[in-house]
Amino acid sequence: MGGSRTVTAISELRVNGDRLWGRLEEMARIGATPAGGVHRLALSDEDRRARDLFRAWAESLGLAVSVDGIGNMFARREGTGGAGAEGRPPLVLGSHLDSQPTGGRFDGPLGVLAALEVAETLEEQGVRTARPIEVVNWTNEEGARFPPAMMGSGVFSGRFTLADALGATDADGVTVSDAIDGIGYRGALPVGGRPIAAALELHIEQGPILEEEGCEIGVVTGVQGARWFDLAIVGEEAHAGSTPMSRRTDPVAALGRFLVDAYRRIERDFAPHGRLTFGVLAAEPASRNTVPGRVAASVDLRHPDDAILDDMEDALRAAANDACLERGAAWRLDDVWRSPPVRFSGRCIDAVRAAADLCGYSAMRMLAGAGHDSVHTNDVAPTGMIFVPCEGGISHNEAENITPAQAEAGANVLLHAALGLVDPPPADMLSAPTNQPV
Repeated sequence: MGGSRTVTAISELRVNGDRLWGRLEEMARIGATPAGGVHRLALSDEDRRARDLFRAWAESLGLAVSVDGIGNMFARREGTGGAGAEGRPPLVLGSHLDSQPTGGRFDGPLGVLAALEVAETLEEQGVRTARPIEVVNWTNEEGARFPPAMMGSGVFSGRFTLADALGATDADGVTVSDAIDGIGYRGALPVGGRPIAAALELHIEQGPILEEEGCEIGVVTGVQGARWFDLAIVGEEAHAGSTPMSRRTDPVAALGRFLVDAYRRIERDFAPHGRLTFGVLAAEPASRNTVPGRVAASVDLRHPDDAILDDMEDALRAAANDACLERGAAWRLDDVWRSPPVRFSGRCIDAVRAAADLCGYSAMRMLAGAGHDSVHTNDVAPTGMIFVPCEGGISHNEAENITPAQAEAGANVLLHAALGLVDPPPADMLSAPTNQPV
């Protein structure tokens, strides 16, 4: 892996792969699970410890760390214009530090810590950029504790209101507002409302395509659309032993038919890009010897075409209606969150591709199957994403894994894509002492 070295040309700049991997390993110890993953839910004590570590690393480099009202963290390296220079909005690099309940070590932290490594590489090589660079940790990207997902970037971009986000609750009734105050990360910086020049996010692919193609870098052109719903089916509670099957209004039976029918319709009519997931299923009153009176399910629909997502939603509603009519049950499907398909900036896509070529990595264009904070930054600034392969395409799983070389490759591409987006274009040669603005 790469370490620090003296270079004579901008094109020769490379990150310190050993340092990046060491930080990834240290961050993974916060909330570590016995199976090798992490449990670091948004705004938990584990999240606070991760934030504190990130802040300490950033401040050790001389970066100025600020926090906004939803807890987004920005570690700023000033450009050559100095603090508050007019007309020089920052280039934003980063991702998130929160995880799924049984998540992996790299989903999110790779993007934050690689961005920090970019800043440190520029600092130790004396490269000054005309624009400021801000390394960001977005609050609650996962949405595992507090829906909706991508909350911090969503408030920053104006997709969500700050009041709605702060009022969101977890399963125990704790609000985001109370949780932020509980970990001490409600900042004074206003959320959003300021220009950024562009945004780049490095992330693991969370799918198998790069690995199957033997490709080192994914040049992400956009993100497929996603819609979240809460399904409720209401029947009638009854005694499990004394109520004949034919006399039951059993919502579980209706749910069973619905699940089979919905999967069949999506797989048959919307392949290969349609996605349907039921991640949470629950019956009430949750008594072993009582026929439930109500069942609930979370629904996740995805496709890269918004019009086809409309058709998928119609198919889902038709399946629910057919299943419940058969059992005499009532149903409702409530909107939770909608994220339309995204197309990233051509300038950012080109910068990522050029950076991969410069560094000698194989690269391919691809769509992101999962949602990311870049969906929201794309609303307010040119945005791009970089993918690196993950083992077996596995993510949102404690078995999630990448290699040190893959982390280093992604960070090198992030470094040079960032340099390709600052103005003016970089001078090729570094002087001694190195202090070349780019």
